[in-house]
Amino acid sequence: MHKIRPFEPKDPAWEAKVRASFARQGVMGFIGARLIELRPGYCEIHLPWRQVLTQQNGFFHAGIISTVVDSAAGYAGFTLMPADSSVLSVEFKLNLLAPGDGEMLIATGEVIKPGKTLVITRGEAYIVKGDKTTHCATMQQTLMTMHGKAEQ
Repeated sequence: MHKIRPFEPKDPAWEAKVRASFARQGVMGFIGARLIELRPGYCEIHLPWRQVLTQQNGFFHAGIISTVVDSAAGYAGFTLMPADSSVLSVEFKLNLLAPGDGEMLIATGEVIKPGKTLVITRGEAYIVKGDKTTHCATMQQTLMTMHGKAEQ
């Protein structure tokens, strides 16, 4: 197996940029998601279980899972984008692997290929219930770098 070279952010203030963007994202605040870890090309978000985030059986709703994984993978990509840019999801495919039955949703995102305009990422979702962690979803995503359109 070969080693992947670490990613180099194009913005020296990448971490502050991503954290500020996350803080402005209304939906993440509304559902109670927390940005836990950032590295160049990587992001982790946690979401505690609440009844309002569930489907009819009390599991995390698939729409909530996909929303949080989309953000984790999107912010992983945003860590590598230039200072004068913003990020948009272009496409993603999510496979649900197990019910979202637990107390905490953990979403991770990592960059697979950082292109100039298109960035390919992968996202994963895990459900924590007691001392057990279950892989509940996997995503592949394409992001678009919005050059010259910094977030406001």
